[in-house]
Amino acid sequence: MLTETLRYARERDYTGWDYFDGMSSRIRRALPFETKWTNILIQEVIKRAPVNVRRLMSVEQRQSFKGTALFVLANRRAYDRLGDACYRREADRLSTWLVENRTRGYGGFCGGHQHATQGLDKRLPAKHPGIVSTGYAVRALLSQSDGTGDVENDADPLDGAAGGSLAAVAESALPFVFEALNYRESDGTARIDYHAGAEAGEATVINANALGARLLLDLHDRHPRPELRERAERILDYVASQQADVGGWTYTDPPSASHLSMDNHHNGFVLESLLRHREVTGATRYDDTLERGIEFYRRTLFEPSGAPNWDEESAYPKDVHAAAEGIVLFSAAGDTAFASRIIDWTLSELYAGDGQFYYQKRRFYTKRFTLMRWCQAWMAFALGEYLNARERGRERNGQ
Repeated sequence: MLTETLRYARERDYTGWDYFDGMSSRIRRALPFETKWTNILIQEVIKRAPVNVRRLMSVEQRQSFKGTALFVLANRRAYDRLGDACYRREADRLSTWLVENRTRGYGGFCGGHQHATQGLDKRLPAKHPGIVSTGYAVRALLSQSDGTGDVENDADPLDGAAGGSLAAVAESALPFVFEALNYRESDGTARIDYHAGAEAGEATVINANALGARLLLDLHDRHPRPELRERAERILDYVASQQADVGGWTYTDPPSASHLSMDNHHNGFVLESLLRHREVTGATRYDDTLERGIEFYRRTLFEPSGAPNWDEESAYPKDVHAAAEGIVLFSAAGDTAFASRIIDWTLSELYAGDGQFYYQKRRFYTKRFTLMRWCQAWMAFALGEYLNARERGRERNGQ
């Protein structure tokens, strides 16, 4: 299944439509005027329509920065499992693409969506960098930096990249995190901003902070430095302090700042980052938080069948991204049996065949179209993580 999912993306050169790409509409750009509300209307209609209207609205298909990072990780898992050099070459090629398509001007490696986005408060241009895309790209480059896939690149040293190895490029993300994302400490904890240039007083995005801590831990794991672990733990201490009594996390602090509540895949990001801390450090610092969080995640955000719920109150929509993150999280937690159940549900409800996955199942209909990052990249990554976890489990059991 992993090979078919990767083949679907590879045959399309990893290019396609994305979840939040309505601003790329040529029709919108051809209008003789531009206002915030026009942008929001077009963007949201394209995102929320029950059928895919992107072709009708002339939305450009692009290669996603974060999606490419996920495809690097998935191709690397395929190579590690199958030993087929074609997957290594794809991972190498896509890693080089990440370096070449990084966002310049922020003193280090970083990246963002390849399309503009319109929010209620501001319009962000294409390639505006944030911690989520950057964090996955750092993971991708580090996965290629084990001596078998660390390809040379032409990284610009003036942009913070030390040149040469992908590991050096990944390391150069540190000034972006600490400076552009405004790492700041208060009362023994720390926070960062979701994206560069955030205005003072913007709400804190909790899962983004967890992913920022994960980035620091990933770099610390490769080259241990006490200061990276300490800063990661200050951020995770803040994240842990935001856990609700029921065990989950809202999207923002304060919760009222977002329409999202304790939604599925963002809770997965938090738990995955806490698990990564335990894996890297061997410490039990967040074990109680993890126990409560994983219990909430499984019992509230998933059904026994493996079907993902939208959040703590709504069963629908059932989203392929939520399913994928569930596969990743339960694989990381060692519960490959439940991860397998999620895979079975996804194949039953959101699989089109020939490696293609659909976007979302609503209560009365299914959105039967494919978004390259949201559907294909996430499922390829998830399947790779599941296969890796299953193999590691067999090795531990001597099978």
